[in-house]
Amino acid sequence: MRRTLFYTVFLCILLVFALTACRTSVENTAGTDSASQQTASTTDMRETGTTQQTDTDISVNTEETSNGSKILVVYFSRTGEQYDVGVIDKGNTAIVAEIISEETGADTFEILPADDYYPYTYDELTDVALQEQNEGARPAIAGTIPDLSEYDTIFIGAPVWWGDWPMIMYTFFEENADALSGKTLIPFSTHAGSGLSGFDTKLSNACPDSTVLAGLGFRGSDAQENTEAVRENVRDWISELGL
Repeated sequence: MRRTLFYTVFLCILLVFALTACRTSVENTAGTDSASQQTASTTDMRETGTTQQTDTDISVNTEETSNGSKILVVYFSRTGEQYDVGVIDKGNTAIVAEIISEETGADTFEILPADDYYPYTYDELTDVALQEQNEGARPAIAGTIPDLSEYDTIFIGAPVWWGDWPMIMYTFFEENADALSGKTLIPFSTHAGSGLSGFDTKLSNACPDSTVLAGLGFRGSDAQENTEAVRENVRDWISELGL
């Protein structure tokens, strides 16, 4: 009887020690997991914060040139049948304007006529362009012009029509004369052999209170068929302008 009682008490003591050790092990394991989760959470937050900061910096930097000035590319372009390139879905000048924008980080604004009566075929288009020039027409521009006060430098481009800017460009020059005053203007043209065609001189005359820098002409066929050559010319030009 006494021996049985002794064994019973001894087994109870062993059971108590076993339960205590198990509980301690579980608590220690739980504490370790909690600490690991907290460390991982802190690391994720730090890395996310770093990534977001980098993205924000890139977004801000692309809005300005290296010297801090803001640039706009204003252009007029035509699709349809064009000389030396056939029927095109994207205008020659639009292609050059896009390249300038990509190389400078500039914003773009396409001048569109409020009443687009320009013919699709090339010969008919040249007839209308000549008639506008003879009449000194000032075709209305669709939409709202961007706030030009936000920009220091403005590239302005168009196809050469009868050795001159298309008349709708003079609408832009005259209606925004005050806003263009004091700006740096840089002309460019697309053409089939006439080069810049005096765009710089004509722009200086139209905007006498602006500073007009050296412009550049691009063949329409190059814009359509040799864009990498156009891009290289744009890069060299931008470098010479100091932008």
